[in-house]
Amino acid sequence: MSASQTDIVGLTTISGLQSHHVGQLHTLYQQEWWTRGRSLRETERVVDGSHVCLGIVDGEDALVAFARVLTDGVFKALIFDVIVADRCRGLQLGRRLLEEVKAHPRLTDIRHFELYCLPELAPFYAKFGFSTDVGGVRLMRCNVADDRR
Repeated sequence: MSASQTDIVGLTTISGLQSHHVGQLHTLYQQEWWTRGRSLRETERVVDGSHVCLGIVDGEDALVAFARVLTDGVFKALIFDVIVADRCRGLQLGRRLLEEVKAHPRLTDIRHFELYCLPELAPFYAKFGFSTDVGGVRLMRCNVADDRR
């Protein structure tokens, strides 16, 4: 069973991660198909290179949810790695993270928040104003790792 409703009170949002949280984030990454295989060093670099990192910790300072943002500070903010520990799913922590991201002082003047997700997650993000209608814009990717081999 998920954490009980009484556990919600003990959850605190943090802005920025301490070094022990980065290790905990790495553990969370290993539990998801889309982040599994990232090394601890890559996790450290991802956190260091992000403009905003938000986490939710439990009463024992264990990281149970996380999101990060890259931004130009004016027009665009791209949200990455919205992740909630299995034991805390169903507690609306994803919702809480997205609300905290949109209200973060470094992001209050942003014109467009953007993210990408699997089609089955689009209804979840639509609740926060995200839309798949982006004027015909398409995601394009160049995998430079293949070019460097």
